[in-house]
Amino acid sequence: MLEIILSALILIGALFTFIGSLGLARLEDFYTRLHGPTKATTLGVGSLLIASMVYFSTRGEGLSLHELLVTLFLFITAPVSAHLLAKAALHLRLRSIAPVPPRTEASDPRQANAAGDSAAPPQG
Repeated sequence: MLEIILSALILIGALFTFIGSLGLARLEDFYTRLHGPTKATTLGVGSLLIASMVYFSTRGEGLSLHELLVTLFLFITAPVSAHLLAKAALHLRLRSIAPVPPRTEASDPRQANAAGDSAAPPQG
């Protein structure tokens, strides 16, 4: 039964890792490529590390926590690094395939105040 669970975890991990790396290679722009390594590959590597943890914990040498620490570190750092990469891409104004949303006049309060709206308190 243990071999079936380990095999399933390894196959799921390999499948997610493959899909993530394929998305990184095949998607069109930076923003969509960012989803491959941060979503699918993180789940794939996490599944492989959990399989390793279960395998070495059942071999009689006690509980194996090294893989748990690596998994925790991976799940914390992958979203943070993806967020920083996306912010840098926005700062550099990289091209995106997503359409630009239409601008509404009320979305920017500075423009509403500059247009003479009475919503702002009088300055005196």
